[in-house]
Amino acid sequence: MAKPQEKVSFGQRLKQIGMVFQFTAKQDRWFAPLTAAAVLIPLALTVVAVILWSWIWLPIGILLTLLAVLIVLNLRSNKAMMNAAEGQPGAAAQIMESMRGDWRVTPAVSSTTQMDMVHLVVGRPGVILLAEGNAQRVRSLLGQEKRRLAKVIGSAPLHDYVIGQGEGELPIRKLRMTIMRLPRTLSGKDVNALDKRLKALSARPQLPKGAIPKNMRPPRGAFRQMRGR
Repeated sequence: MAKPQEKVSFGQRLKQIGMVFQFTAKQDRWFAPLTAAAVLIPLALTVVAVILWSWIWLPIGILLTLLAVLIVLNLRSNKAMMNAAEGQPGAAAQIMESMRGDWRVTPAVSSTTQMDMVHLVVGRPGVILLAEGNAQRVRSLLGQEKRRLAKVIGSAPLHDYVIGQGEGELPIRKLRMTIMRLPRTLSGKDVNALDKRLKALSARPQLPKGAIPKNMRPPRGAFRQMRGR
């Protein structure tokens, strides 16, 4: 089951908004001018409305100003976050974890030493695999992971994407929109059951590959003693 979201206090919320303001201002040179325009234009219109009609327009103008600033912040912060995330290992998993909704994200269920990785996401659209890294290597990882998951997901839909800028790849700035457009074919109970099966699959112990270590080999003559019994 998904963990219930902790309540955030008003002070913490303001602190988070302040951090988003600072981050966006550093990443986006157009953020400060657009924010200034979002403040000045509604306030100027509010002053005109107060002079011509009534003071009742003052609280309305303040609310419209706050709304305009939040719209600019939302649009420009999303763009700044995508620009900063592009090319960063693990960025796709971070974006999925920040999305609203019941998304069960397991980062790097499969990876290589060259920072190629495949992330596993379970949600209402089914099972989603997101691959980051070298296109040739991650496609091999994707194939292995799809064969492994096919044993337990049953009829649940399986979607896979390679994150990147090449042909047939999904740019990370389009990841959120692409995932949100996927059809919701599973119920909440289906998601819980599927998530449990996948966690059980990942929890199964795997035998080590290669030669048996010397400290795990039986002593010489052990098999002969067993045969002589």
